[in-house]
Amino acid sequence: MANYETNHHTKDADVDNEPLLEGEIWEVALRELLLLKRVITNAELNEQLNRTASQTFAIGASVIAHAWADENFKKSLLSNPKAMIADLGYDVSSMPDLVIVSNTPDIHNVIVCTLCSCYPRYMLGPPPDWYRSAAYRARIVRDPREVLIEFGLEISAETKIRVYDSTADLRYMVLPLCPVSVENMAVADLQVLVTRDSMIGVGAPKSP
Repeated sequence: MANYETNHHTKDADVDNEPLLEGEIWEVALRELLLLKRVITNAELNEQLNRTASQTFAIGASVIAHAWADENFKKSLLSNPKAMIADLGYDVSSMPDLVIVSNTPDIHNVIVCTLCSCYPRYMLGPPPDWYRSAAYRARIVRDPREVLIEFGLEISAETKIRVYDSTADLRYMVLPLCPVSVENMAVADLQVLVTRDSMIGVGAPKSP
């Protein structure tokens, strides 16, 4: 994993030469079967792929910003994420179950999928290549503190690190700690401070 330490927090790694993961093999097989049986057409498939590729982490950032701005919303979000996301006007009907884990001064949370690359796409857009890599999936579980340092995120020795393993049926997302001195900022301005990596747990929000 030599390249991981030097560039994974600044640029997605090139994993084109890595073999397909088991979940990706099943995805390809299912897609080809659906096309063969004419359940979907190539045009419909391309439209969906283009829609997925154009997704960003804007929805996740919006949700986090609302949680930072409204303590009551935050409490409800942690207890019933999909309902509160829907209340903001987002269609969550096709989104897998989601658990949002909140960072505190004593606990830092990180997400991974140790089997393949399950990820809250609806909230964060397509997963970065490093998230899919075997190196990240193995090392973040064994030595999370060291991996976070490689991303440029140093967690104090007093803070516990919890790693959450996403599955095909259940996704996780991190609610990062709110930056200081933002009490009077509007939600739209708070949203700009939220980073994708902070919602995975390998990065921090931007400073105001």
